[in-house]
Amino acid sequence: MTKTRIFHSLRFWAVALAVAVALPVLAPTAAQAQLKLRFTDGVIEPMPFALPQFVAEGGGQAAADISRLVVQDLANTGLFREIPASAHISRVASFDAPVQFEDWRAVNAQALITGAVSVQGSRLVVKFRLFDVFAGQQLGEGLQFVGTTQSWRRMAHKVADAVYARITGESGYFDTRIVFVSETGPKNQRAKRLAVADYDGANLQYLTDSRALVLAPRFSPTGDRILYTSYESGFPQIVLMDVASGSRRGLGQLPGEMTFAPRFAPDGRTVVFSSAQGGNTDLYRLDTASGQTSRLTSAPSIETAPSFSPDGSQITFESDRTGASQIYVMSASGGEPQRISQGRGRYGTPVWSPRGDLIAFTKQLDGRFHIGVMRTDGSEERLLTASFLDEGPTWAPNGRVIMFTRESAGPAGTPGMFSVDITGRNPPRMVQVQGGASDPAWSPLLP
Repeated sequence: MTKTRIFHSLRFWAVALAVAVALPVLAPTAAQAQLKLRFTDGVIEPMPFALPQFVAEGGGQAAADISRLVVQDLANTGLFREIPASAHISRVASFDAPVQFEDWRAVNAQALITGAVSVQGSRLVVKFRLFDVFAGQQLGEGLQFVGTTQSWRRMAHKVADAVYARITGESGYFDTRIVFVSETGPKNQRAKRLAVADYDGANLQYLTDSRALVLAPRFSPTGDRILYTSYESGFPQIVLMDVASGSRRGLGQLPGEMTFAPRFAPDGRTVVFSSAQGGNTDLYRLDTASGQTSRLTSAPSIETAPSFSPDGSQITFESDRTGASQIYVMSASGGEPQRISQGRGRYGTPVWSPRGDLIAFTKQLDGRFHIGVMRTDGSEERLLTASFLDEGPTWAPNGRVIMFTRESAGPAGTPGMFSVDITGRNPPRMVQVQGGASDPAWSPLLP
């Protein structure tokens, strides 16, 4: 794929959305409102909410599409349950009409979301309000987003993010992207190329062609660059791609060396990766501006899959230095690592949570693969999934949801991307994209 084609395929990244503008409030503001969803590791009853289709102030289809996507975003978290339109008593015909709270209490809605959409040429305006039904109050100020008709999905995601944040107290994750390896062809001869899509699989775009094997794409902390491993030269080498221009350049390349499993540090300037030299695999740091590298480990074992802590002070990685793959933590400048995985089985692909409190991992135990989480000292290990093959976790930017690869058994087995809440109380949900998909990495929230 040419740089020009890559640039055009990524133009949606640059679709501008105006900064959200607060709207006048119709009801008393609810800084003290009681509507709040608190998370525990136990069973949480999903919060019932109502979202009457947003009022079409010109552009009826856009209003219907945006309403449907906001509902889908919230319901798919497993934390919210929609009260269907067929059960609604009130009908919202005007955005500024007073809310009939008794009608919404009667259908047991705890939260009410109202909105309106207007279209003028290519200009799209979306506004919404959130209400605490039982308190009879508006929760915060209404917001308005302005963009283009092409950006309607992003605007819907932003509405859902705002609702999610106000009710849970945590940032949302809907206005994000995922980069992954798109796979086509038979299981023993798959063609692989890099692709990006919305977090829910929509707006699929390809970044590379399938002439060279690609692995392990990773976003930069600002989402403007992607690291990945390419076999274009015949053996693995790290490549850095600029998202806006599609330009690419190799990193940390030395004759005869294999470099792979790269990941950015939180500062966006430093990269940690694995390098295989003379039959030994160790971890290295690289300054992307100067190209200067420093060695972090030196052991007769395989050290790979490194991941920085959110503050950049530590690195977690997998190593087979004890004979079986386990998870270790060490200083980001190197030094003696500490093993943190202590359970039965083999551990791999550790990834530090954006919150800094957990490490996600892949575990192989008794012929099954699992995605799990543990505290950064290895305590409180919990397995969230189990299947023929689950691997490669990646965190949503709010640290609440994990996406991973799941492959089905048999010669026709195909990889797909799934997501799961860190409580593990909801079954994994498949991210629908065309064809097979593996090794996802989550972007930060888009600007």
